[in-house]
Amino acid sequence: MNSEKTVSVLFVCMGNICRSPTAEGVFRHFVNEAGLSEQFDIDSAGTHAYHVGEAPDRRAIAAAERRGISLANIAARRVSDEDFERFDFIIAMDEDNQQRLLDQAPAGHRSKISLFLSFSEDEEREVPDPYYGGTAGFERVLDLIESASRGLLRSLQQGVSKGR
Repeated sequence: MNSEKTVSVLFVCMGNICRSPTAEGVFRHFVNEAGLSEQFDIDSAGTHAYHVGEAPDRRAIAAAERRGISLANIAARRVSDEDFERFDFIIAMDEDNQQRLLDQAPAGHRSKISLFLSFSEDEEREVPDPYYGGTAGFERVLDLIESASRGLLRSLQQGVSKGR
């Protein structure tokens, strides 16, 4: 990874209140721990406008806090056309949202879109939506997101764009 270039990463789920803000917070936490915060622009968004302006789900906030990760100052927003220009990596939590992004993206930007768990050694392909479940679902989402965040950071540090 070029130490002078800012790498921009957008995490995307459906409503931007559970999975993608958790991914934003976890990835930012790992980037900060690595001393690389000046080299990254990290954000999250949803493919739908259900929760625009809302904070992350309280269960997502609580699960992240139990692991020392803050989701403060994150507000839900919808993916915009400008995001395809702004971000180097647009990372979907599941195949449905990946397809929605591919459908929305201008042709020259589709290669930026990948599945988040393609950066993980976990065998699962998708980060499940924990919204209608209990606490265990949010913990499982955090496990998957932590694994994929480590893999993504490692990949970017090595200059490899494995998920693209």
